[in-house]
Amino acid sequence: MKIGIIGTGFVGSTAAYTIVMKGFGTEIILVDKNTMRARAEAADILHAVPFGHSVVIRQGDYADLEGCSAVIVAAGRSRLDGQSRLDLAADNAAIFRDIIPAIVEHAPGSVLVITTNPVDVMTHVASRIAEGLGVPSSRVIGSGTVLDTARFRTLLGQFLGVDSSHVHAYVVGEHGDSEVMAWSLARVGGQMIDEICALLGLKLDDAQKETMGKDVRQAAHHIISGKGATYFGIGSALAHMIDVIIHDHRAILTVSTFLPDVEGVADVTLSQPHILGGQGVLTRLPLPLNDRERSALRNSAETLRRVIDELGYSTK
Repeated sequence: MKIGIIGTGFVGSTAAYTIVMKGFGTEIILVDKNTMRARAEAADILHAVPFGHSVVIRQGDYADLEGCSAVIVAAGRSRLDGQSRLDLAADNAAIFRDIIPAIVEHAPGSVLVITTNPVDVMTHVASRIAEGLGVPSSRVIGSGTVLDTARFRTLLGQFLGVDSSHVHAYVVGEHGDSEVMAWSLARVGGQMIDEICALLGLKLDDAQKETMGKDVRQAAHHIISGKGATYFGIGSALAHMIDVIIHDHRAILTVSTFLPDVEGVADVTLSQPHILGGQGVLTRLPLPLNDRERSALRNSAETLRRVIDELGYSTK
């Protein structure tokens, strides 16, 4: 029940706070090169423990990660104005070359949960580094489109006037502009979307679907424009993933992980529904997408493959 968090910026600290308030785990170790920031965040969250659940939370070093069941990696640089995704990936890949070996050295049995952006590429980098140290890729997972899927289900639920927890729909592929809304497989109460819309007297045409997909893709942009960063949604998603891992819930989540083949694109890391448990990814659940969605998923895989190749992390 011991959890490590590397990086105590908005995302890392919000994930820690959410874990405390939900009562997942018994001990949280915050690691950051800015030890004063990590110590301050730990103290601040500790003061919320009486209003949440009894959890020990403290600042620590990599050696303090010993015994962790899971380690969240939220460390890295944010994208600067004028900086390309590849530039950001290169910067954070260099950081990961120090971080990942340090985690594996002290917590070799932990599941690594990557949320540093660009998350699919960084999960691929972390997986390749960890695999070289004897850690299987199934124990290195990215937050991927877990939050995008939640956003998709929320918007669908709002449109239909139905509790989003009863909406079953997935966003797959890259966590980014090329992600794919799997409309053909969306269900509510066992009904296909067109069927439930007819039942409720609603109309959802292709233009409306495109608008909803755009809203999902651009959600982070709008939030960042308004307040500078996103952290409540992703912090909650990370806390949920930790709950699934440490309690071996075997939940189905669209996490990002290394895949040997996606629609003919070899050795790429992106999101598809997976069964997630105590040892990480247990199996992938391939979706019977329609031809249009399969083509879009291939494009998403190719987009990520190009960045991975440019970074020099190709396994070809």
